[in-house]
Amino acid sequence: MSNGYPIFSPATGRYTKSMRTGMGNLFDGHDATGDSANEPVQIHEKKESLLTAHCDGGSRGNPGPAGFGAVVEDENGVVLARLNGFLGICTNNVAEYSGLLAVLRWALQEGHSRLKVVADSELMVKQMKGIYKVKSPDLKPLWEEAKLLTKKLKDFRIEHTLRGGNKEADRLANEAMDRGMGKRQ
Repeated sequence: MSNGYPIFSPATGRYTKSMRTGMGNLFDGHDATGDSANEPVQIHEKKESLLTAHCDGGSRGNPGPAGFGAVVEDENGVVLARLNGFLGICTNNVAEYSGLLAVLRWALQEGHSRLKVVADSELMVKQMKGIYKVKSPDLKPLWEEAKLLTKKLKDFRIEHTLRGGNKEADRLANEAMDRGMGKRQ
């Protein structure tokens, strides 16, 4: 059963419209993400306000069944989107990057040019800031795609928070994992 959020399909790399969105036809059944950073992301009108996106990823086992969740808010704290998706079997760090990529793709698709991401993955935040090198062959292409997408924004910031500062994104990631594992909601 649909939870009201756009659903991510790892098989297609796309979001699909959920049965009931509460956000209107946010994704309207079409690809809201682009398949990669090399594909042009359609940027509609430029929206200049700074958005804040809380994103999270997790796996049950490492690797294990994984998902991501994200909440995007405008500068007044109004929720613009809740994103989540089941990723199949992958590591926690791949799931964290998947949440970041989902937020970046959504912002660009919706025409936003300024984005602040808040994440509880210290590794991902420090890699995105250039403090840590990306050594993992599984993370390198995700990091490269994220860096390319951030260059399409006028303003990109990323900061670390403790797990308690990302509760809704964590809930959405767990909801995606439950859905993907066939657990009733």
